[in-house]
Amino acid sequence: MTEQIPWTAAEPLPVGDLGRRLALRRTRLGLSREETAARAGMAPSYLRFLEEQPVAAPGIGALMRLAGALQTTVTELTGGDAERPPGPGRAARHAEFSELTADQCRALFSSHGVGHLAVPTATGPVVVPVNYTVVDGAIVFRTAPGATPALAAGCQVAFEVDRVDDAFSSGWSVLVRGYAKAVTDLAEVRRLDERAYSAPWAGGPRTLWIRIEPRVLSGRRITV
Repeated sequence: MTEQIPWTAAEPLPVGDLGRRLALRRTRLGLSREETAARAGMAPSYLRFLEEQPVAAPGIGALMRLAGALQTTVTELTGGDAERPPGPGRAARHAEFSELTADQCRALFSSHGVGHLAVPTATGPVVVPVNYTVVDGAIVFRTAPGATPALAAGCQVAFEVDRVDDAFSSGWSVLVRGYAKAVTDLAEVRRLDERAYSAPWAGGPRTLWIRIEPRVLSGRRITV
């Protein structure tokens, strides 16, 4: 799992759609602008222009070189797959399937991201996406009292996180099973508020913290 590099004052947050996608992809790969530009055969100043100027409109040749340098596709860089589910590409010819260890699973879902929470309801299990943070080894997320994710409190639940790389027909998934409970201690609520990576993407007042203590971890990876 590649460590995500935080933005610094010397590297302003991109404002354009293409710029954000370029910067996010190279950050995930742990690449600097200079390294990415060298791979793509372009000047670092031009890559900076592409990342920072929302009016930037590179030609298909530059986009193809950048996609190759960043191990992705032109479609993904330009946001053409934004409305598609992940994994529309074809299976690789020589793929390998492997089981992940518990430590590998922890490394992949640790930090923060978006996962899928399976909760029991009166009409059967329901799966909903939530953006989460990992604090002291536990999965924590915020929701609104009465919302579907709040039904997890007091139940055994399943939580799934995955990543699909369409460019290479590879990916991984991790399944966490454990007991979920509502966080009611005010000091703990304040601590989680301070440790949270982000506010809930869905917006609105979501004041209820849910904590999932992992009991069973399993995962799998597909590589080429």
